[in-house]
Amino acid sequence: MSSKTLLLSLFGYKAWADEELLALLGGIEQQLSKEDLGEILETINHAHVVDRIFAANARRQKHDYRDTGTAQTPTLPQLSEAIRETDRWYLAYVEQLAPEELAETIPFTFTDGSPGRMSREEMLAHVVTHAGYHRGEVGRILTRLSKPTAPDTFTGYLHRAEPARRAAV
Repeated sequence: MSSKTLLLSLFGYKAWADEELLALLGGIEQQLSKEDLGEILETINHAHVVDRIFAANARRQKHDYRDTGTAQTPTLPQLSEAIRETDRWYLAYVEQLAPEELAETIPFTFTDGSPGRMSREEMLAHVVTHAGYHRGEVGRILTRLSKPTAPDTFTGYLHRAEPARRAAV
């Protein structure tokens, strides 16, 4: 399996897991206190902002973020639309990358002003793992509130995306 094939699968998983979480939150939003919903939205907004920052970094473009959050936290519908759009962008972006572009090392500046340097492949891996960490954080909040959680495992995604993987060998 090539790095590109794996990254496409991982970004398919990320989009699926994001969608599962957003759908769940849409169904229980009215059951959450303003404070709990705010904590959840700030968490997924942070993950989304980092997705956007690394989208710019991977393309060697400047971005306008000075922090890994925003002054105003978007509503769930606003954030859901933005996350879905970004997930679609990442899938299309990875699809068109050549192997040498994945390996290319790119210098960039973190939001705290510190310099950084990562390969494009490392940046993409960071986006996937960072998002998973914060979806897990939201899952812990929901568990603490005795609310349902969204499915969020790579194996779960693979078996839904490719049901033949569940067939006996």
